[in-house]
Amino acid sequence: MPFESTNIAGLWIFKPEVFEDSRGYFFESYNEEVFHRQGIREKFIQDNQSSSAYGVIRGLHYQLPPYAQAKLVRVLRGKILDVVVDIRKGSPTYGQVYSEVLSAKNKKQLFISPGFAHGFSVLSKKAEVLYKCNTFYNRESEAGIKYNDPTLNIDWRIPSRDEIISEKDAQLPSLEECKNTFVFES
Repeated sequence: MPFESTNIAGLWIFKPEVFEDSRGYFFESYNEEVFHRQGIREKFIQDNQSSSAYGVIRGLHYQLPPYAQAKLVRVLRGKILDVVVDIRKGSPTYGQVYSEVLSAKNKKQLFISPGFAHGFSVLSKKAEVLYKCNTFYNRESEAGIKYNDPTLNIDWRIPSRDEIISEKDAQLPSLEECKNTFVFES
């Protein structure tokens, strides 16, 4: 089975089967039928790609309904710590943080349902990250949570002297103060 469950409903680790030989490797990074068999029926319509240097922390970001996004995140080059926070009110794991190391080497991918704030830190010299989204970007529905909210206590695995944060991300509100209309549906 290429999927590994996590301790939070709505998050899945996808571990594709990799075929290697003397020429290199091949794998299917996404196959709709495989995801549907797992119960993941999102129709991905937008791909986003970023390149970042060591120490960059991006996040924690999300879009509010009706533009909330499911994401499938993978690393094309380098290594990141991918981090999500459950922000679905009424969820038994509300406010819980989940993190996973994703890298070009391990080829793991993280599937994130709507209702999670998402971010990552770059653990390698450089990292290129690609993520598929099931809805288009919508500036008016953008929201986020400050990366260093003390109630979340996220270990980004970057020494504070090496953190690189955008001005916009540094000014995001806490979990308690963020815009949030997500409700957990069991």
